[in-house]
Amino acid sequence: MYRMMGMTDFLNLKKDFNNDKKLSVIESFIFQIILKHINDLIFIMKVEIDGSFTYLFVNEMGKIRAKLDNNYAGKTFYDLQPAKSADELNEKYTFVKNHKMATTFQDRVKIDENHFAYGETILTPIQNDDADVIYIIGVTRDISERVHEKTLLIESQQMYKSLVDFNMDAVLSVDNDGVICSFNHSAKRILKVDDEYINVSVFSLFEYSYHLEIQHAFQRSINGESSEGEAVLIQKQNRLNVHYKTVPIMINETVSGIFFILRDITEKVKHAELIEHLAYHDSLTGLYNRSALKKDLPKVMEISKQNQTPLALMFMDLDRFKMLNDTLGHNNGDQILIEVGKRLLSINSPEFNVYRHGGDEFIIVLPSSNVEAASKVASQILDMFKDPFSINDNLYYVSISIGISIYPDDCQDEDSLIMNADKALYVVKQSSRAQYQHYHKAMDKNTNELLSMETALRRSIGNNELKLHYQPQVDLHTNEIVSYEVLLRWENSHLGNVSPAKFVPIAEESGLIISIGEWVIEEACKQLMQWKKEGLGEIVLAINLSAKQFEQPYLVEKIKSLFSEYYINPNQIEFEITEGALQNVDEALHIMSRLKEIGVAISIDDFGTGYSSLMYLKQFPIDSLKIDQSFIREVLTDQKDEAIVKTILSIAENLGLLVVAEGIETLEQLNFLKTLNCQKGQGFYFSKPIPPEEITNRLKD
Repeated sequence: MYRMMGMTDFLNLKKDFNNDKKLSVIESFIFQIILKHINDLIFIMKVEIDGSFTYLFVNEMGKIRAKLDNNYAGKTFYDLQPAKSADELNEKYTFVKNHKMATTFQDRVKIDENHFAYGETILTPIQNDDADVIYIIGVTRDISERVHEKTLLIESQQMYKSLVDFNMDAVLSVDNDGVICSFNHSAKRILKVDDEYINVSVFSLFEYSYHLEIQHAFQRSINGESSEGEAVLIQKQNRLNVHYKTVPIMINETVSGIFFILRDITEKVKHAELIEHLAYHDSLTGLYNRSALKKDLPKVMEISKQNQTPLALMFMDLDRFKMLNDTLGHNNGDQILIEVGKRLLSINSPEFNVYRHGGDEFIIVLPSSNVEAASKVASQILDMFKDPFSINDNLYYVSISIGISIYPDDCQDEDSLIMNADKALYVVKQSSRAQYQHYHKAMDKNTNELLSMETALRRSIGNNELKLHYQPQVDLHTNEIVSYEVLLRWENSHLGNVSPAKFVPIAEESGLIISIGEWVIEEACKQLMQWKKEGLGEIVLAINLSAKQFEQPYLVEKIKSLFSEYYINPNQIEFEITEGALQNVDEALHIMSRLKEIGVAISIDDFGTGYSSLMYLKQFPIDSLKIDQSFIREVLTDQKDEAIVKTILSIAENLGLLVVAEGIETLEQLNFLKTLNCQKGQGFYFSKPIPPEEITNRLKD
């Protein structure tokens, strides 16, 4: 005991106690307290006659915490503590002395700049026989950890309360019977609920069709699992789409309630529905589109297979619509397409769907329909189209042609069903028009590769099967690439890579070359804009114009529009025109002059192979001649080819025209052309036609 207290401290205490009559009692009591609370801070203060308090004994822990040296005995609070602390201590000790009763208080002590210690002090008075308080024993226990834990608990409670109160989602707490106990401010705002919903069943908030789902989710949470899903709330005659979560409220490892967390997703659902509508509906007519047909047809055919009932598919095309569209303008053409859609939707048939397949093509799917039923509907449609369309107070007659294919009689898969109907349509279009025709297998025998290719080619743009490749054109004196010729490529899922030598003549004969040619010009303009965005400069492209395309009255306006839309510098474009397009000199001169006004360059393609006339070299505003590869191929071995090449180069030089030789495949051919001062060339010697990505990579490297 002496060791723990310190010899000096004990002697001072003993000496003072010797003057008291009840020394043995006091000494026993004091040391019991000291022994009991030895790990706490012990302060024994003597009450002086003047009412002040002097230190009589302080244990080691007390001296450390109070920062007292060993000479504390007999000194007051004011001798050893800062004035403010001394006042607070003196007030508390005075209270104990005056009221002669123990008291407890808590205080905070600063340890350093960033840390505090918390203590709880019990002040106990010691009285003499006259009931006067002569000593006050203070025992201070460090409660920092307890205060810290309490603070964390309070902060945790406030944190989770904030999580509920300030949550942007509606949060409802319900008891284990599903009765609403409370809800946050967001619930009031989103769900439009008020206090009258307290003690109401949470299930009553949901649309009846969702009750079973919500009850299952609730039961999972009662069993200690979270759950989530989407449902609809009934909100004062309005429907509210919500994403819900059910979360068990766990207290002492027991589920004592459920949190319902509800997020308003009404706008998201509407947006998703809009996106789905746009994905599967034609933006002009509102009919189902090609994507919807691709999604629906396999399902309808499967149902037909299960029910062992036939299914009819009708492929329809408006007759001479392109001419009408070009004549009336696209706005009026669009109005006709809209009215066509309305008429097709009004046919008298128990069950059908109408799809706009693209352009002026429509498809009708007739479940549970055989040949006779399909023929009846087709006749009805033809009769409908005998009546004119009224557009802007003008009447226009538009006829329609129909091809019909039956599942499973004609085929076993959806692609064949569509293709067979298309073949039947083709037969109608090639004969009388404004009729319907059923597919039959004899059509396959009579339909050669030309028909299949044309049928596929008509879908090539819509099916994203056409691609552009670019063949470098080289300055023969510097060996630098100065431009690229745009070349069309077609890859079909059934026909594979189709040679331009095969499909271009078909496109020419069928008139498809006009729409394909327009697509080529626009795609080339898009690519030029893309290269410019990537910082690759203003690349020059040479684009072929077919004879039919060259004759179109709106050609120049179309090119101007594309240049404006894609920010094309006219100096970036050279149009290659075949000699066959120049037979009508006056018309050709007019069109070429308008093209030159735009600022593009003009080249005569395959010079010497067609209707060549030296007169048009003088009359037409052309910039260059292109020597056909058939002359270059044997220029070193055939004297006639050599003579033709030399003549073309000589004429061009005298007329100030640039010459491009195509089909250069050997170094010897290149050197020969250089000696004749041929300015540009292209061919496999330099590069095969390459996709745009490869050009991008080369230029970036």
